[in-house]
Amino acid sequence: MRIGDLFYETWHALSANKGRSLLTILGIVIGIAAVIAMTSLIAGVQNMLMGEMGLSQARQVSISAYSPQGITFDDLDKLAQGMPEYEVITGASYASAEVATADGQKNYASIIGARPEYFTANGTKLKEGRFFTESEEQNAARLVVMGGGEMAVQMLGVPDTEAVGKTVRLGNDDYTVIGVLETSTFMGGGGTFYAPYTTVETRIGYTGGIQQIVGFAREGTDMDRLVETTQTFVAQYFNLEPENVYVSSLDAVIKQMETMMTSFSRLMGSVASISLFVGGIGIMNMMLTNVTERIREIGLRKSLGARRRDITKQFLLEAIMLCVAGGAFGIVFGFLAAWGLGQVIGAVQAGMTVTPVLAPGVVFGAVAVCVLIGVVFGYYPARRAAKLDPVESLRYQ
Repeated sequence: MRIGDLFYETWHALSANKGRSLLTILGIVIGIAAVIAMTSLIAGVQNMLMGEMGLSQARQVSISAYSPQGITFDDLDKLAQGMPEYEVITGASYASAEVATADGQKNYASIIGARPEYFTANGTKLKEGRFFTESEEQNAARLVVMGGGEMAVQMLGVPDTEAVGKTVRLGNDDYTVIGVLETSTFMGGGGTFYAPYTTVETRIGYTGGIQQIVGFAREGTDMDRLVETTQTFVAQYFNLEPENVYVSSLDAVIKQMETMMTSFSRLMGSVASISLFVGGIGIMNMMLTNVTERIREIGLRKSLGARRRDITKQFLLEAIMLCVAGGAFGIVFGFLAAWGLGQVIGAVQAGMTVTPVLAPGVVFGAVAVCVLIGVVFGYYPARRAAKLDPVESLRYQ
């Protein structure tokens, strides 16, 4: 039998009872849809996180240490000299000041005092304007960078695209807004002002020293090893016990996130495999029913010269086409479900945009699984049909 004739006969046999065929592939549709939905959504979440963090931020290291004498930038410079694996080690201080909101109410705003290199080390991104310069930091300039989101509307009564150049009063001084940060769900920054460190120290009146230490490693550095050596060196420098120094890298966070996503994908795959197994049993059941209903047809084909392998191919192809059709529906419905879940996440979590990603490898894998299910669960009915005696089959009522 020619390939074209084989496909035509297969299509004719399946379309003869469309309702039963659709119900039979329902398990395949659900299983494939679940896999596609979860893998697409997880890939979208990973892309969103990596887009916000940036690949270079895998080189960011956060250092937490308490020194009774306080921590200064001189200390950070010496730490940088002792650990050449870092491009920069910088820090920031935290303060607060009274601020008047756009509606005239008094409130307290969080202020981070830092040097310009802090923004590079911390992966902070601008939406509008610029960061302050080294000379402005040295001169304690009255400049601030605002957090993103609705902060400009709350504080200034204007959208963030119009905030640059406006003046905001913090404590007893007026400060010019020179930049607005991008809104970031995971990197923070919303509701916070960033000012030069010297400005915070001299004008805001905070003298508590540096409270946050951030390092930015050189490209190609072994981050796991760097975390260990940093903890040891910082503990020795400040004469502390190693367990009193906490060091973590964003690279470790990214790897942890990838491990978690992979584990979740495997869990969903396991759950979906149950649905695929049930769908496979449904395919086998339908094919066995088809064999019983078409015994006379099989006998007629054999009497006209059809060989066992021709009958096997015919019924096996029917099972495979059923599974592939179920997989096609599952891929479409799965991606639509992932897209819908992404919209729900965006509506629930403001500023969080998840765009599902359907990788070609996942699609090919889904199709391959469907073909495999068709072969495994369709082989027995196909062989049973092929072994029927043509004379007995023609006499079957």
